[in-house]
Amino acid sequence: MGVAAWYRDRDTRSLIAFGYLPWLGGLNLAWEIAQLPLYTLWSEASAGTIAFSVAHCTAGDIAIGAAALIMVLVLARERAVAQWRWRRIAVWTALTGVAYTVFSEWSNTAILGSWAYSHLMPVLKVAGVDIGLSPLMQWLVLPPLALYLAGKFRRA
Repeated sequence: MGVAAWYRDRDTRSLIAFGYLPWLGGLNLAWEIAQLPLYTLWSEASAGTIAFSVAHCTAGDIAIGAAALIMVLVLARERAVAQWRWRRIAVWTALTGVAYTVFSEWSNTAILGSWAYSHLMPVLKVAGVDIGLSPLMQWLVLPPLALYLAGKFRRA
């Protein structure tokens, strides 16, 4: 009998639900709070609006991180967590998050005007549009770190 697909493996589902997603949520909450001064919201909005934005963005980060990981697991046809190619999964999950972030930052800053960067945000010009380096780093660092921590502290 072969090794089960990732979605049929209880240990894999447990690692994602009780390891990766909680770590990803906590790390993103801390990052969202730390990067507040890099957005104009920090100096222009009420405390309630800021709190709502942090909660909203953190929930979105968890959804994006879950979707990125699942997309990678599906496209790579990964098996049970015991057979995972951790480095490959971490790199592709991060790059998937970065790709979405470039689109999201562009559409929300340049098209919709949903938010704006403060003068403190370091930016990278992509096709003539400023993309914040903090959100890019967020997706390069946090999903691999959450996967690492989930794997390190998973129940044996």
